[in-house]
Amino acid sequence: MARDFDEEVRLSVGEFVRLETRDGIGTIRLERPPMNALNTQVQEELRAAATAATADAGIRAVIVYGGEKVFAAGADIKEMAGMSYVDMAERAADLSSALGAIARIPKPVVAAITGYALGGGCELALACDWRVVAEDAKLGQPEIKLGIIPGAGGTQRLARLVGPARAKDLIMSGRMVDAQEALRIGLADRIAPAVEVYDTAVAMVRPYLDGPVQALRAAKLAVDGGLDMDLSSGLAWESQLFAALFATDDRREGMAAFVAKRKPDFTGR
Repeated sequence: MARDFDEEVRLSVGEFVRLETRDGIGTIRLERPPMNALNTQVQEELRAAATAATADAGIRAVIVYGGEKVFAAGADIKEMAGMSYVDMAERAADLSSALGAIARIPKPVVAAITGYALGGGCELALACDWRVVAEDAKLGQPEIKLGIIPGAGGTQRLARLVGPARAKDLIMSGRMVDAQEALRIGLADRIAPAVEVYDTAVAMVRPYLDGPVQALRAAKLAVDGGLDMDLSSGLAWESQLFAALFATDDRREGMAAFVAKRKPDFTGR
C-alpha cells in the first residue's frame, strides 16, 4: 500500500512566512498584512521556507498561499524608494535568487492566488509550476509605472510561459489581467471561487503525493533545465535523467506492478 502521511500539522514559523505541513503537503504561507509586500525579510524567509520544504522528505508537494484576501501585491516600494544603484546592484541578485529557491523546489509546486499577484507577487507565482487563480484575482507586472522593470524573474519566466509578445505587452504596459485573460494566455492554469482556491490547489497536487518521488523530481528537472538549452542539449539532458531512474527502487516497483497488473507501492527511493 502507498505510505500513510502524518495527519498532524508541523509548523515552522518566520515572522512573515511560515511552512505548514499536513498529509504530505507543505504550505508556504505569507502573512504580512495588509498586502503581503515582499520586503527583504519576506524574501529571505521565502528562501528559508523553500529550503526547508526541499529538505523535508515528508513533504511531497508544495502550495504557496497568501491567504483568503491577497496573494502578494508586490515588492515593498517604500523600502526600495531610498535605494541607490549601488544599493540595488548589491541586492538584486539576492532578490532574484530568493524567488529562484521556490522555482528550484524539486517537487510539484502550486501557487494559490487570491486578490492581487502583482510585481514581485506575480514573479513569486511564476516561480511555481502551476497557478490556481481566484475568479476576482488580478495579476500583472506594473514595475514600468515606477520607471523600472521586473527584477526577480518576471521578464524571463513570464516570456517563457506566455510567449515574448504577450510578456512584452504586460511588462511594457504595466497593465493587470483578470482571471479569465490569465487563463486564456496561459498565466493561470485553473480558476476557482476565492474561497475554494486553496482547496483547488490541494486537489491539483494530491495525485502526486504517493507518486514516484525521484521520477517526479527528474521530470521537473528535465522540463525546467531543458528550457535553458538548445534542443540537442535538452534531449541529452533528458536521456541522462531517464537512464538515472533505472537505479531507483520505484522504477523497479513501477515496472513490476505494471507486469503484475496491480497498483504500484512507491516508496520514494
